[in-house]
Amino acid sequence: MLTADTTAQTVTPTREELVSRASEVAGTLREHAGWSEENRRPHDDTVQALADAGIFRMRVPARYGGYESDATTLCEVAAELGRADGSAAWTAAVYSIPTWMTGLFPDETQAEVFATPDVRICGTLSPTAQAVPAEGGIVVDGRWGFITGALHAQWQIVVAVLMVPGGEPAPVMALVPMDDLTIVDDWHTAGLKGTGSVTTIAERVFVPQARVMPMGAVIQGQSASPTTAAGALHRAPLLPVASASSVGPVLGMAKGALDAFLHRLPDRKITYTSYGRQSDAALTHLQVADAVMRIDEAEFHVRRLAGQVDAKAAEASEWTLAERVRARADMGAACRLAKEAVDILNTASGASSIRLDVPIQRFQRDIQAVCLHALMHPDTNAELYGRFLCGLEPDTLYL
Repeated sequence: MLTADTTAQTVTPTREELVSRASEVAGTLREHAGWSEENRRPHDDTVQALADAGIFRMRVPARYGGYESDATTLCEVAAELGRADGSAAWTAAVYSIPTWMTGLFPDETQAEVFATPDVRICGTLSPTAQAVPAEGGIVVDGRWGFITGALHAQWQIVVAVLMVPGGEPAPVMALVPMDDLTIVDDWHTAGLKGTGSVTTIAERVFVPQARVMPMGAVIQGQSASPTTAAGALHRAPLLPVASASSVGPVLGMAKGALDAFLHRLPDRKITYTSYGRQSDAALTHLQVADAVMRIDEAEFHVRRLAGQVDAKAAEASEWTLAERVRARADMGAACRLAKEAVDILNTASGASSIRLDVPIQRFQRDIQAVCLHALMHPDTNAELYGRFLCGLEPDTLYL
């Protein structure tokens, strides 16, 4: 079995250093964003640049050479990446969630997975497969869609319903090497095209018991590793962690759209009007001010969400139901406000902005795709929050 070198001393970069690294690789991300869209997957140079910047180590335990970055750092780094390329930022953010989940598995499993430098782990929360018990583990059959980053990952966390003879079906999560799975190249979409979020298939795949955990335990952040359980990184349920891990790219896309709009503004006029410069129009002033205020409001929700995850980890305090629900609400609000800002700027950009070499159209399509995600959808999260505020029980287990 592979083992990780736990004797090496890793110098953990500060938040400012990681954000600076993200800024430094932004040029590479922008350079390859068009290629990634056209080829429906991240460019190899983009993935390598992210690895070189240490982005894939941010949620790896320190004993395996990781940084154990907190949620606020994760959000700030992802936002910086998102300003350059929403698809690349989304892929990096999604990798961080299964990486965090892997830290809940037994130590022997962590040693095997984290033995690969800059390991990339993709995954899902949807139990769209079945598993049956086998000697020493389980056998999994099924398929999973929307697996972001699968084409550059070494492992996938799969979710299956374990069918135990004479017992109740129970969802489980399992770590599977990508070599054991079949990839279906079916990612043909209008947004987040560069994420390579393909379908993966398992056909009679055996998974050792050490790489299997009850889904409920993972959702609640219950670790099978005493070492992990003692650290601050895993002192939270999965959904608040996943929520905080997902909103950084969204904020970055909104800021990237603003950057793109302001970059073109000095050279634009408003056709069929008397405005020789768009920047002179009162309408433009209202649009830019409105968009920036919405970006600021989105950033408030991002920071409140990440800040709560970090504060409760530092305190080692239990999450209340109200806090779990509000984490989902903050994520939904950040998505709604960021999308509204991009929509305003896109509308103000004129017909010339529909050309594929004008970045704002990509930001608009990418953020639209994010906001359609089942867990990110602003309306779904707002309804959940309102339902709770009205004294009703949440109608989901994903809290």
